[in-house]
Amino acid sequence: MSLLTGKTAIVTGSGRSIGRAVARLFAQHGARVVVNDLDSGPAEETGAEIRSSGGEAAVCVGSVTDPDVPSKIVQTALDSFGSVDILVNNAGYTWDGVIHKMGDKQFEAMLDVHLTAPFRMVRAAAPFLRESAKAAIAAGRQPPCRKIINVSSTSGVAGNAGQINYSAGKMGIVGMTKTIAKEWGRFNICCNAVAYGFIESRLTQAKEQGDTTSTGIALGIPQAQREAAIAYIPLRRYGTPDDAAGPVLFLASPLSDYVTGSVVLVTGGSVV
Repeated sequence: MSLLTGKTAIVTGSGRSIGRAVARLFAQHGARVVVNDLDSGPAEETGAEIRSSGGEAAVCVGSVTDPDVPSKIVQTALDSFGSVDILVNNAGYTWDGVIHKMGDKQFEAMLDVHLTAPFRMVRAAAPFLRESAKAAIAAGRQPPCRKIINVSSTSGVAGNAGQINYSAGKMGIVGMTKTIAKEWGRFNICCNAVAYGFIESRLTQAKEQGDTTSTGIALGIPQAQREAAIAYIPLRRYGTPDDAAGPVLFLASPLSDYVTGSVVLVTGGSVV
């Protein structure tokens, strides 16, 4: 069963991990996917993988924190496929620190990538989303149900020590999600969020591996913390990127056309 045939989906941060799994799953279900990532190599790899499997993909490289990039991504979708039906605001990273030692730059960086960037993505897509819906309504037709899915976190819905900046951004996106749902529901646009728990990714790998962002920010968490986390997950395992992608497919598909303003917890039961 192809749930997204004929749909155009934008997935930010889809060069790696969760974003790549979402982009691949969308393509498997018939979506034409706009792949975005900060780094060209991973973005092109995702695009090539989709095309080699018989899917359609366009690639737009750039940081969503660059004010000019959101419009560029949306324009890539319109130029390549003629529409925007699904927007997944997934791009992000962590920059942890305790409250009393955190500077403004570190705090604001998380708000920029997890809150301001998704806002700009939604705003960039607004002219197409709203105007196409208004035209359909004026013609006496119900506009197609379009979807916005924002990525939050258990840190956003429950807080987390050492992540005041990340938690603030991820709770902020919940408020944005609910506001979009209320404001754009009349255009048949559904907006929901997924809040992830422990999903295997660059953000949850062992910090001892030494992986960093392109700007030198250390990624991951201490191995001891990784091992301790299992005790708080009722399913007794970490989630995989594929585990994370499934709920996003549901929210992007016609199966959720009467679901909006919701936050779906994808945590293995660690937050209920």
